[in-house]
Amino acid sequence: MGKGYGQYCPIARASEIVCERWTPLVLRELMSGSCHFNEISRGVPLMSRALLIKRLKELEAAGMIARQANPAGQGWIYLLTPAGEALRPVIESLGTWAAQWTCDRIFPDQLDDQLLMWSMRRSVNLQAIPPHKLVLQFDLRGLVRGKLKDRSYWMVIDQEQVDVCLSDPGFEVDVVIHADLSAFTHVVMGYDPLDQALEAGSITFEGPQDYVRQLPVWLYLQGERRYLSGLAPAVAGKMT
Repeated sequence: MGKGYGQYCPIARASEIVCERWTPLVLRELMSGSCHFNEISRGVPLMSRALLIKRLKELEAAGMIARQANPAGQGWIYLLTPAGEALRPVIESLGTWAAQWTCDRIFPDQLDDQLLMWSMRRSVNLQAIPPHKLVLQFDLRGLVRGKLKDRSYWMVIDQEQVDVCLSDPGFEVDVVIHADLSAFTHVVMGYDPLDQALEAGSITFEGPQDYVRQLPVWLYLQGERRYLSGLAPAVAGKMT
Protein backbone atom coordinates (compact mmCIF):
# COMPACT_ATOMS: atom_id res chain seq x y z
CA MET A 1 0.00 0.00 0.00
CA GLY A 2 0.99 3.64 -0.34
CA LYS A 3 2.58 5.71 2.36
CA GLY A 4 0.41 5.84 5.46
CA TYR A 5 -0.94 8.92 7.18
CA GLY A 6 1.25 8.48 10.24
CA GLN A 7 -1.68 8.87 12.64
CA TYR A 8 -3.18 6.54 15.21
CA CYS A 9 -6.68 7.85 14.35
CA PRO A 10 -8.94 4.90 13.38
CA ILE A 11 -10.22 6.81 10.32
CA ALA A 12 -6.65 7.32 9.13
CA ARG A 13 -5.82 3.64 9.67
CA ALA A 14 -8.96 2.50 7.86
CA SER A 15 -8.26 4.90 4.98
CA GLU A 16 -4.82 3.39 4.52
CA ILE A 17 -6.56 0.14 3.57
CA VAL A 18 -9.82 1.16 1.94
CA CYS A 19 -9.03 4.46 0.24
CA GLU A 20 -6.31 3.31 -2.13
CA ARG A 21 -7.27 3.97 -5.77
CA TRP A 22 -9.62 1.26 -7.12
CA THR A 23 -9.87 -0.57 -3.78
CA PRO A 24 -13.51 0.42 -3.06
CA LEU A 25 -14.50 -0.82 -6.53
CA VAL A 26 -12.66 -4.10 -6.04
CA LEU A 27 -14.53 -4.51 -2.75
CA ARG A 28 -17.79 -3.67 -4.57
CA GLU A 29 -17.17 -6.50 -7.02
CA LEU A 30 -16.36 -8.97 -4.24
CA MET A 31 -19.48 -7.92 -2.33
CA SER A 32 -21.56 -8.40 -5.47
CA GLY A 33 -20.53 -12.03 -5.81
CA SER A 34 -17.48 -11.88 -8.08
CA CYS A 35 -14.87 -14.26 -6.76
CA HIS A 36 -12.70 -15.16 -9.77
CA PHE A 37 -9.98 -12.83 -11.02
CA ASN A 38 -11.54 -12.38 -14.46
CA GLU A 39 -14.93 -11.60 -12.92
CA ILE A 40 -13.44 -8.92 -10.70
CA SER A 41 -11.43 -7.53 -13.61
CA ARG A 42 -14.53 -7.29 -15.80
CA GLY A 43 -16.18 -5.13 -13.14
CA VAL A 44 -13.24 -2.68 -13.17
CA PRO A 45 -12.38 -2.65 -16.89
CA LEU A 46 -10.15 0.44 -16.77
CA MET A 47 -7.98 -1.04 -14.01
CA SER A 48 -4.85 -2.79 -15.26
CA ARG A 49 -4.59 -6.47 -14.42
CA ALA A 50 -1.20 -5.86 -12.80
CA LEU A 51 -2.70 -3.26 -10.46
CA LEU A 52 -5.63 -5.56 -9.67
CA ILE A 53 -3.20 -8.30 -8.67
CA LYS A 54 -1.40 -5.78 -6.42
CA ARG A 55 -4.63 -4.60 -4.77
CA LEU A 56 -5.82 -8.15 -4.15
CA LYS A 57 -2.52 -8.98 -2.48
CA GLU A 58 -2.81 -5.85 -0.33
CA LEU A 59 -6.36 -6.70 0.72
CA GLU A 60 -5.25 -10.23 1.56
CA ALA A 61 -2.34 -8.93 3.62
CA ALA A 62 -4.71 -6.58 5.46
CA GLY A 63 -7.02 -9.48 6.32
CA MET A 64 -9.91 -8.19 4.19
CA ILE A 65 -10.01 -11.14 1.78
CA ALA A 66 -8.82 -14.72 1.69
CA ARG A 67 -7.45 -16.51 -1.35
CA GLN A 68 -8.31 -20.17 -1.91
CA ALA A 69 -7.48 -22.67 -4.62
CA ASN A 70 -10.25 -22.88 -7.20
CA PRO A 71 -12.01 -26.22 -6.54
CA ALA A 72 -13.28 -26.23 -10.14
CA GLY A 73 -9.83 -26.04 -11.74
CA GLN A 74 -6.82 -23.76 -12.08
CA GLY A 75 -6.43 -20.37 -10.47
CA TRP A 76 -7.77 -18.88 -7.27
CA ILE A 77 -11.01 -17.64 -5.82
CA TYR A 78 -11.14 -14.56 -3.61
CA LEU A 79 -13.55 -14.40 -0.69
CA LEU A 80 -14.30 -11.71 1.86
CA THR A 81 -13.21 -12.42 5.40
CA PRO A 82 -15.42 -11.33 8.32
CA ALA A 83 -13.38 -8.11 8.41
CA GLY A 84 -14.01 -7.52 4.71
CA GLU A 85 -17.70 -8.34 4.98
CA ALA A 86 -18.00 -5.84 7.83
CA LEU A 87 -17.14 -3.10 5.31
CA ARG A 88 -20.31 -3.80 3.29
CA PRO A 89 -22.39 -1.06 5.02
CA VAL A 90 -19.56 1.40 4.39
CA ILE A 91 -19.37 0.66 0.66
CA GLU A 92 -23.17 0.66 0.36
CA SER A 93 -23.35 4.00 2.16
CA LEU A 94 -20.87 5.52 -0.30
CA GLY A 95 -23.17 4.58 -3.18
CA THR A 96 -26.26 5.89 -1.39
CA TRP A 97 -24.53 9.17 -0.54
CA ALA A 98 -23.35 9.65 -4.15
CA ALA A 99 -26.83 9.01 -5.54
CA GLN A 100 -28.28 11.70 -3.29
CA TRP A 101 -25.59 14.34 -3.24
CA THR A 102 -23.55 14.13 -6.43
CA CYS A 103 -24.59 15.21 -9.91
CA ASP A 104 -27.33 13.15 -11.55
CA ARG A 105 -25.69 13.48 -14.97
CA ILE A 106 -23.37 10.77 -16.22
CA PHE A 107 -20.71 12.32 -18.41
CA PRO A 108 -19.76 10.77 -21.78
CA ASP A 109 -16.34 9.63 -20.58
CA GLN A 110 -18.06 7.68 -17.76
CA LEU A 111 -20.27 5.64 -20.10
CA ASP A 112 -19.28 2.01 -20.53
CA ASP A 113 -21.58 -0.42 -22.31
CA GLN A 114 -19.80 -3.57 -21.14
CA LEU A 115 -19.76 -2.45 -17.52
CA LEU A 116 -23.45 -1.56 -17.77
CA MET A 117 -24.36 -5.00 -19.08
CA TRP A 118 -22.15 -6.72 -16.49
CA SER A 119 -23.89 -4.76 -13.74
CA MET A 120 -27.36 -5.53 -15.12
CA ARG A 121 -26.53 -9.21 -15.36
CA ARG A 122 -26.21 -9.53 -11.62
CA SER A 123 -29.31 -7.52 -10.72
CA VAL A 124 -32.15 -9.09 -12.65
CA ASN A 125 -35.48 -9.50 -10.82
CA LEU A 126 -35.44 -13.29 -10.97
CA GLN A 127 -38.64 -13.56 -8.92
CA ALA A 128 -40.58 -11.82 -11.71
CA ILE A 129 -39.02 -13.68 -14.66
CA PRO A 130 -41.21 -16.31 -16.43
CA PRO A 131 -40.32 -19.93 -15.52
CA HIS A 132 -38.72 -20.66 -18.90
CA LYS A 133 -35.72 -19.49 -20.90
CA LEU A 134 -35.92 -15.78 -21.68
CA VAL A 135 -33.69 -14.06 -24.24
CA LEU A 136 -33.30 -10.28 -24.38
CA GLN A 137 -31.38 -8.47 -27.11
CA PHE A 138 -29.90 -5.05 -26.39
CA ASP A 139 -29.08 -2.92 -29.44
CA LEU A 140 -27.09 -0.04 -27.99
CA ARG A 141 -26.07 3.04 -29.97
CA GLY A 142 -24.04 6.10 -29.10
CA LEU A 143 -21.07 4.16 -27.68
CA VAL A 144 -18.12 6.33 -26.74
CA ARG A 145 -15.34 3.81 -26.04
CA GLY A 146 -13.36 2.40 -28.95
CA LYS A 147 -14.21 2.67 -32.64
CA LEU A 148 -17.64 1.06 -32.48
CA LYS A 149 -20.65 3.36 -32.17
CA ASP A 150 -23.21 0.54 -32.00
CA ARG A 151 -23.09 -2.86 -30.36
CA SER A 152 -25.56 -5.64 -29.53
CA TYR A 153 -25.67 -7.83 -26.45
CA TRP A 154 -27.83 -10.83 -25.66
CA MET A 155 -29.00 -11.65 -22.13
CA VAL A 156 -30.06 -15.26 -21.62
CA ILE A 157 -31.99 -15.94 -18.41
CA ASP A 158 -32.67 -19.58 -17.61
CA GLN A 159 -33.32 -21.25 -14.25
CA GLU A 160 -31.97 -18.32 -12.22
CA GLN A 161 -28.78 -18.15 -14.28
CA VAL A 162 -28.08 -14.98 -16.24
CA ASP A 163 -25.57 -14.99 -19.09
CA VAL A 164 -24.65 -11.97 -21.21
CA CYS A 165 -23.28 -12.75 -24.67
CA LEU A 166 -21.22 -10.49 -26.93
CA SER A 167 -22.27 -12.52 -29.98
CA ASP A 168 -25.63 -13.99 -30.96
CA PRO A 169 -26.12 -17.21 -28.96
CA GLY A 170 -28.56 -18.49 -31.57
CA PHE A 171 -31.70 -18.54 -29.42
CA GLU A 172 -35.01 -16.99 -30.39
CA VAL A 173 -35.17 -13.47 -28.98
CA ASP A 174 -38.18 -12.57 -26.83
CA VAL A 175 -37.68 -8.81 -26.52
CA VAL A 176 -35.34 -6.38 -28.29
CA ILE A 177 -34.29 -3.22 -26.46
CA HIS A 178 -33.14 -0.42 -28.78
CA ALA A 179 -31.46 2.33 -26.78
CA ASP A 180 -29.06 5.22 -26.76
CA LEU A 181 -26.33 4.25 -24.29
CA SER A 182 -26.46 7.50 -22.33
CA ALA A 183 -30.24 7.50 -22.07
CA PHE A 184 -30.33 3.83 -21.08
CA THR A 185 -27.62 4.23 -18.45
CA HIS A 186 -29.45 7.17 -16.88
CA VAL A 187 -32.66 5.13 -16.73
CA VAL A 188 -30.94 2.04 -15.34
CA MET A 189 -29.32 4.15 -12.62
CA GLY A 190 -32.66 5.75 -11.79
CA TYR A 191 -31.56 9.27 -12.76
CA ASP A 192 -34.16 9.66 -15.52
CA PRO A 193 -37.70 8.22 -15.71
CA LEU A 194 -38.25 5.42 -18.20
CA ASP A 195 -41.49 6.97 -19.48
CA GLN A 196 -39.63 10.10 -20.53
CA ALA A 197 -37.04 8.10 -22.49
CA LEU A 198 -39.75 5.99 -24.16
CA GLU A 199 -41.66 9.12 -25.15
CA ALA A 200 -38.51 10.70 -26.59
CA GLY A 201 -37.68 7.53 -28.52
CA SER A 202 -34.21 7.22 -26.98
CA ILE A 203 -35.34 3.80 -25.70
CA THR A 204 -37.78 1.47 -27.46
CA PHE A 205 -38.93 -2.07 -26.76
CA GLU A 206 -39.85 -4.57 -29.44
CA GLY A 207 -41.65 -7.83 -28.67
CA PRO A 208 -44.93 -9.33 -27.43
CA GLN A 209 -47.01 -6.74 -25.61
CA ASP A 210 -47.15 -8.77 -22.40
CA TYR A 211 -43.37 -9.11 -22.28
CA VAL A 212 -42.82 -5.45 -23.15
CA ARG A 213 -45.12 -4.45 -20.29
CA GLN A 214 -43.21 -6.63 -17.81
CA LEU A 215 -39.70 -5.76 -18.99
CA PRO A 216 -39.25 -2.72 -16.67
CA VAL A 217 -40.06 -4.97 -13.70
CA TRP A 218 -37.65 -7.68 -14.85
CA LEU A 219 -34.76 -5.23 -15.22
CA TYR A 220 -35.59 -2.72 -12.46
CA LEU A 221 -36.11 0.18 -14.87
CA GLN A 222 -38.63 2.13 -12.80
CA GLY A 223 -36.09 4.08 -10.75
CA GLU A 224 -35.53 1.40 -8.11
CA ARG A 225 -31.76 1.89 -8.23
CA ARG A 226 -31.89 5.64 -7.60
CA TYR A 227 -30.73 5.28 -4.00
CA LEU A 228 -29.11 1.87 -4.15
CA SER A 229 -25.38 1.41 -3.76
CA GLY A 230 -24.85 -0.56 -6.95
CA LEU A 231 -24.28 -3.75 -4.97
CA ALA A 232 -26.43 -6.72 -5.79
CA PRO A 233 -26.68 -10.29 -4.54
CA ALA A 234 -24.64 -12.87 -6.38
CA VAL A 235 -26.38 -14.20 -9.51
CA ALA A 236 -25.17 -17.31 -11.27
CA GLY A 237 -24.03 -16.67 -14.80
CA LYS A 238 -21.29 -15.14 -16.89
CA MET A 239 -20.45 -12.74 -19.69
CA THR A 240 -19.10 -14.34 -22.84
